[in-house]
Amino acid sequence: MAKEKPTLLVTMGDPCGIGPEILALSAACTQSVSDSNRIFIGNTDVLKAAIALRNLQMNVRPIQSVEQASFTEGTVNILDPGNLDATTLEAGVLSGLAGKASVEWIELAGKLLLAKKAQAMVTAPINKEAVQLANIKTIGHMEILQKLSGAKNVATMLISGNLFVVHLSTHVALKNAHEAVTIQNIMSKLSLTNHFFRQYFNVKPSIGVASFNPHNGDGGLMGNEESMHIIPAIEQARSLGIDAHGPIPADTIFTLAIRGQYNAVLAMYHDQGHIPIKVHGWEQSVSVTIGLPFLRTSVDHGTAFDIAGKGIADPASMIESIHLAETLLKEIQG
Repeated sequence: MAKEKPTLLVTMGDPCGIGPEILALSAACTQSVSDSNRIFIGNTDVLKAAIALRNLQMNVRPIQSVEQASFTEGTVNILDPGNLDATTLEAGVLSGLAGKASVEWIELAGKLLLAKKAQAMVTAPINKEAVQLANIKTIGHMEILQKLSGAKNVATMLISGNLFVVHLSTHVALKNAHEAVTIQNIMSKLSLTNHFFRQYFNVKPSIGVASFNPHNGDGGLMGNEESMHIIPAIEQARSLGIDAHGPIPADTIFTLAIRGQYNAVLAMYHDQGHIPIKVHGWEQSVSVTIGLPFLRTSVDHGTAFDIAGKGIADPASMIESIHLAETLLKEIQG
């Protein structure tokens, strides 16, 4: 007997960006060969406009609950809570109303997952400026979902091909990034990474830990984060059975991981981890929030207001995000 396909909740992101377009294109490109049943969460009229923009042959079925969804070829289900008037929006233009709605769609998806109504969520990009215009203080997907779920420790993992990169810190000014380099934070991220690979791939991962300073600090000449925090954290992790290695200079570690020496790399700050991922394979890179009580994958790009509404958005990262969610669910379900 064939297993029932898992249900993915796919949030629209900021409706003034390219999110609606890449949702529509992802359905057109992959629905017939999909390993999941997909429900979009967002605005019905915006989705219809995106379908028309790309001349897609697709029907839209508005639903009021997950239970109302019906999965047939050529039709997409959209759960629209009726929280946004599409006539107030303009493609590529910041809108506090759009920012507010985009956060509410994320929260709706999270609540449905916590209620076991679906198996994973895939997210299109939101615009942090638009969210701020709505006077919402929690402005990132990870922060929103952590608050909603009560997860104690979470982290961003970026994936491109065989390169997996976890970030010690993300949206922190570079001048403050050193504050996150503590034994406790490093241990937390190493533990999350180890658990992720065990949970979804049933392997004990080898984790390379990047240094914070150039040349590992050159014996303290360029900083002591390595000796004071990173090395003690690695030693502590290894004593607990986590296969951590380092610190290894950032100009070396990512090449070693791509060559297969490490299953994952722990980067010390945002750009240290993002740059190698996007050089290695920008179009196919995706994001996973690890540490949540449910699976969340995401595109690894922004709202692209400069091309929104022009009919040229590339759905590659959204397609990869959906495929990754399907793959991980297959792994965990055996």
